[in-house]
Amino acid sequence: MAEIVRYAAGIEYDGHAFHGWQAQKTGVDSVQQRVEHALSRVADHTLNVVCAGRTDAGVHAINQVVHFESAAPRDALAWIRGANANLPKEVALTWVKPVSAEFHARFSATRRCYRYVIVNRAVRPTFLAWRSAWEYRPLDVAQMQQAANYLIGEHDFSSYRALACQAKSPVRTVHRLQVRRIGELVLIDAEANAFLHHMVRNIAGVLMDVGAGKSTPSWAQEVLHARDRTLGGVTAAPHGLYFLGVMYPEQFGIPYMSETAMLW
Repeated sequence: MAEIVRYAAGIEYDGHAFHGWQAQKTGVDSVQQRVEHALSRVADHTLNVVCAGRTDAGVHAINQVVHFESAAPRDALAWIRGANANLPKEVALTWVKPVSAEFHARFSATRRCYRYVIVNRAVRPTFLAWRSAWEYRPLDVAQMQQAANYLIGEHDFSSYRALACQAKSPVRTVHRLQVRRIGELVLIDAEANAFLHHMVRNIAGVLMDVGAGKSTPSWAQEVLHARDRTLGGVTAAPHGLYFLGVMYPEQFGIPYMSETAMLW
């Protein structure tokens, strides 16, 4: 009997046409459903994938990490080419490698990184319409960074998570929260041990109000200390959010970010 091998894989996807990562019983289109179908075709048996972090409808990924198991005798190139031949153009496997049975895409992760992309100009975007948020108000990046600094470290992020968030604890550790401008683009990079539901989008909403002059930087801290989601800002649009990568212990040899993530 062939040995069952555990594989890790990186997946890149444009999420605007999908109802999020997670497969759903309602029959709506999801990234997980498409990936499992494609890999099952290659393996010639049904298989399931486990991801590092579920993304909402409209959210994109540059290096989503998953793991799956199969006894099918396929090398990495066969998995990649075979799966991609059965995936829509919005989804692609970018790498595959065998890993030890101890590796778990979700529970082995030590850090996750997201990027929020904002087109900041008076006129709405066209080519980036479903791949960025749009803010017509001029944004002061220095003020946004000052506000972001209040959120770095270990905190109770109750005010920054969705009311329907099911996480047992609202405490998360933000290792990096950086705001920068490249021409008309404003980028918010958030790196943490883990994220709550809508956490990055809610942080982006607060930072955008600060950058537009609607609130002072200290408001970000006031919202944090309130521990009340109803006192926070609006939840920023999903299509500006990108799942950039996942960090794991070195022993697993998992790439943190792809070269595509460095292009912005």
